[in-house]
Amino acid sequence: MSRIGVLGAGAWGTALAISLARRGGHAITLWSFSAEQVEQIKETGVNLQFLPGYTVPADVRVTTDLAAAVQGADMVLCVTPSEHLRGVMKQVAPLLTRDQMLVSATKGLEEKSLLRMSQVIASVTETRCGVLSGPSFAAEVAAGIPTAVVAAGTPAVARVIQKEFSSPTLRLYTNDDVAGVELGGALKNVIALAAGVVHGLDLGYNSGAALITRGIAEITRLAVACGGRRQTLAGLSGLGDLVLTCTGSLSRNRTVGIELGKGRELEEILADLQGKVAEGVRSTAAALGLAARYGVEMPITEQMDAILHRGKSPKEAIRELMARPGKDE
Repeated sequence: MSRIGVLGAGAWGTALAISLARRGGHAITLWSFSAEQVEQIKETGVNLQFLPGYTVPADVRVTTDLAAAVQGADMVLCVTPSEHLRGVMKQVAPLLTRDQMLVSATKGLEEKSLLRMSQVIASVTETRCGVLSGPSFAAEVAAGIPTAVVAAGTPAVARVIQKEFSSPTLRLYTNDDVAGVELGGALKNVIALAAGVVHGLDLGYNSGAALITRGIAEITRLAVACGGRRQTLAGLSGLGDLVLTCTGSLSRNRTVGIELGKGRELEEILADLQGKVAEGVRSTAAALGLAARYGVEMPITEQMDAILHRGKSPKEAIRELMARPGKDE
C-alpha cells in the first residue's frame, strides 16, 4: 500500500485525497494548517468551507501535523496556494528523504521570482518532483466524473504518478515537458479572468471564442519562449484546461472576471470567495514579468493586469484590444 501525504486541504487537495482513497491501495494523510478546519472535517466528514457536499472517506487521516503527513510517505502531493508553497516547502524539506517523491498540483507562478511551482520546490529541496495538471474541477473529480489530466516530469517520475493516481474515473497521460505543462496551467487562469470579463460585459459568443483562441496563442508564445513545446499547449494541460476554465461555471477565475465585467471592485469580489483562491489574480503580473524577460507580446494579459491592478475600465480594455493594428494570424 502506497502512503501519500496531501499538503493543502483546499478544494483541489481534498478532491485528490477523495479520489485517491476511492481508488484504493493508498494510505492517505490530508494536511491543513488550520486546526479548526481539521476538527470540522473530523466531526462532519466533509470539508464544508472548500468542498461541501462530498464526503472525505473515514480512512483519510486529517491532521495539522506536517511531519505526520510527510514522514513515512512514499509520495508528497503539494496542493497549497502558490503564495504559500515556498513557506510550506521550507518546513517540509528537512523531513524528506531521497526515496520520496514530490508532486506539485498547484497551478500558478511565484510573484517575485517568476518561478513555476516545480522550480520553487527545486529551489528548496533536491527531492525528485513531478507535476499534475490539466482540465479538472475539484467538485467533479470528487464526484467521480470521468476526468483526464497530465502527469509531467522525467519519464520515470511521470509513470509513477500515472500509476498511483489512475482510476476508473481519473485518466492520466504522461509528458516530459514540465515547463509547457506548468505554464499552460498557470497562464490559462489569466485568460479565464479575461473570458469572465467578456461574459460580464455581455459581449456574446463571438467575443468569447476570439478571446479563448487568441488566449491560447498568447500562452503558447510565452511557454515556448520559456522552453516548453508547442504541442503541449495543444493538449490537456494547455487548450483543454483553458477551455474548461474559460467556459465552466465552477471556475473561480472566470467568476472573478465576470464580476469585474459587471463593474465590481476586485477587493469586494475576492472577499466573496471566503478564502478560496483565484490564482489568475496573482499570476497576471508574474506572467507579464516573464513576457518582459523573454520579449514576448501578451496583449490580453497586459489589459487584464491593467483592469486588476491599475483600475482600468473593462470596456476600455476591450476597445484597446480591438483597436490594435492588424496582424497575420
